[in-house]
Amino acid sequence: MSTGRRPPTLVLLGSLLGLYLALPVALLIVHLVTAEQRGFGAPGLWGAAVVSVVTATVSATIIAVLGVPLAYVLARSRSRLATVVGLVVQLPLALPPLVSGVLLLALVGPYTPIGQFFGGRLTDSLAGIVLAQTFVAAPFLVISARSAFATADPALTEVGATLGLSPLGRFFKISLPVASSAIVAGLLLSWLRAFGEFGATVILAYHPYSLPVFTYVQFSSTGLPDTLAPSVLAVVLAGAVTLGVTVVTRGRWRRRPVAGPVVAAAPTPRPARPLAFDLERRLGTFHLQVAVPDPVHRLAVLGPSGAGKSTTLRALAGLLEGGTDRVELGGVAVAGLPADRRRIGYVPQEPSLLPHRTVWQQLLLSPRADPATAAFWVDRTGLGELADRYPHELSGGQAKRAALARALCSHPDLLLLDEPFSSLDTPERRELRAEIRQLLSSAGIATVLVTHDPEEAALLADEIVVVAGGRVLQHGTRRAVFERPDSVEVARLLGVRNVAVGRLTGPGRIAAGGVALAVGPTTAPVGAPLLWSVLPECVLFGPDQPIEGTVVDLADLGTAAEVTVAAGSLTLVARTPVTSGLPAAGSRCRLGFAPDSVRVWVPDREPVAGISA
Repeated sequence: MSTGRRPPTLVLLGSLLGLYLALPVALLIVHLVTAEQRGFGAPGLWGAAVVSVVTATVSATIIAVLGVPLAYVLARSRSRLATVVGLVVQLPLALPPLVSGVLLLALVGPYTPIGQFFGGRLTDSLAGIVLAQTFVAAPFLVISARSAFATADPALTEVGATLGLSPLGRFFKISLPVASSAIVAGLLLSWLRAFGEFGATVILAYHPYSLPVFTYVQFSSTGLPDTLAPSVLAVVLAGAVTLGVTVVTRGRWRRRPVAGPVVAAAPTPRPARPLAFDLERRLGTFHLQVAVPDPVHRLAVLGPSGAGKSTTLRALAGLLEGGTDRVELGGVAVAGLPADRRRIGYVPQEPSLLPHRTVWQQLLLSPRADPATAAFWVDRTGLGELADRYPHELSGGQAKRAALARALCSHPDLLLLDEPFSSLDTPERRELRAEIRQLLSSAGIATVLVTHDPEEAALLADEIVVVAGGRVLQHGTRRAVFERPDSVEVARLLGVRNVAVGRLTGPGRIAAGGVALAVGPTTAPVGAPLLWSVLPECVLFGPDQPIEGTVVDLADLGTAAEVTVAAGSLTLVARTPVTSGLPAAGSRCRLGFAPDSVRVWVPDREPVAGISA
């Protein structure tokens, strides 16, 4: 936790620069107070101030209207043209202002084609001042806005697409507000730079005088005394604009919109639209091939990190370009539709809530959302007392609830949940899982859950697809997959303990990993490769047990002990009450299990991966 103390070295260095910047202003005030002649009555002073304020404001407006879209395009493009344009935008920062004026004179001077087209009115005019100011000041906004757009979380716009926002809607409702702080800062810098511009202006538009040019003329003719007034006026005007923008910006963030009373109404029931899909994607060296050919209502995609689970969701949502996917909802193909027209709700791993919107405003982001439905989901997700809070005022579980309610408010036909319980502590995870299970059961919406937790998959899905390396390892109903995993790898991903490959050697006998096991009756043919498993709670220790092994690890879990034993090439885990008679780590022991506690089955796929028989 931060104590608020700052390192002395940083304070010293910062103070030195702050003092250096403040001293000229302080000395200007001293000169103003002590001088006999200040120059406030000089002819043309106030007119020059008005010219600078007006032209700087016009220039800043032009920069905002044209510069923000340019920054947005540059931030989203990786083309060579965008790189070249980005370099050109920064060029005025490296040029001496006088050189900038010379370049502009060569472009719009009275003897150029452009200048002649406008009858020579682009020099020695207000238009000339605006042109000079815009050229030198535009980079400040474009660079600032481009950085903000480039660093914004792309998941925000992806969520906006699934909520039904068009590309233009995502720009105005998501990208622009998210980058607004940087845009305001860049626009302020542009206005200040335009207001103080001298070099390019004096070349392109000596008349009418702007305040910097007026100051230069006064200094050239009378020296320092008559420049006090324009200098003070420039400092006051620049300071007033900076202070005004700061106050307005802070006031905007401090205002907290309050959700008014709304009569909650459950969303109109829609016919269930089960999902079927066949996806294939190549992302660099990664090749995704995941298919669920038959319609399913509640599906879990289970697998390790890097298996392609999130990529599967993004492909279903229409957030990946290209590909020849087949995605059907209720028998209707939606793969050809853009994300904003698929009516698919998407809850990414992180809540991806917009920082400038309250919870209530988040729920109304979708053009398909309405206050009555939002009020209904606020109540169902337990967000009633949080509706007027901003995202930074929410806990992790509260933010997850808000993201889920936002997706449900868009009236989706399919809901995609990407690791919805990640980064939550255990009690909050359990509570949220139970709540989401109830919500999904009552909502009747087709869902796809991505998770690496087999318990979550079993709790929230009817069918499970186990994936690894972009491939489907097994697909089936919840019970079939858990009771008959196709391989040791699938069993491990499902959290099933003590699963190994064996070979039936005779009635009730299996050879596995150099160990002979007694099992119950099975219909498998003798010599057939098969899978077998035994629950850790069924593994027993004792001198009369048939299997000899070495204790690899002994973990005291408080209410029980977990003992890991190596026997031949097998590794077996036993879960037993904590007693004084447990074998110590590294010691030899004997263990076994009742034949009827062993499950044996022939997997559906060949060959079987895992420990050899």
